[in-house]
Amino acid sequence: MDAIGPAGTWLIAALLLGIAELAVPGVFLVFLAIAAAVTGVVVFALPDLPVAAQLGAFAVWSAVTVLIGKRWYRDYPVEGGDPMLNDRSARLVGQVVVVETEIAGGHGRVLVGDGSWPARGADAAVGARVRVAAVVDGEVVVEAL
Repeated sequence: MDAIGPAGTWLIAALLLGIAELAVPGVFLVFLAIAAAVTGVVVFALPDLPVAAQLGAFAVWSAVTVLIGKRWYRDYPVEGGDPMLNDRSARLVGQVVVVETEIAGGHGRVLVGDGSWPARGADAAVGARVRVAAVVDGEVVVEAL
């Protein structure tokens, strides 16, 4: 790697870390890539900088960029497209479902999509349409429409 020199090595490391961030997104390697790029520029400006100082500079810039990134994501949070994406029970609230097994004495079953869920709520006959008000302990709480 003598042909590219120490500054080139840091810049290649920055490029590889950036590619790794794209391949395995985790919003962390990008900060290390920035630190490696800054270190490469510093080493380009100071070519006789000892390796220990280069590693120290990389460590300091890594800490600085991670702290800046942490602050950035705190101040400008990334909004998700669907906050209930992985919460199936929360997604059920508000849906209109059909009573599969009569709700008598406060308990029965309802059809939700292609599945059957235990339900509780006011008495309702088979085939009645009810609205999901909540999901508690894997059981849908329904209310009359």
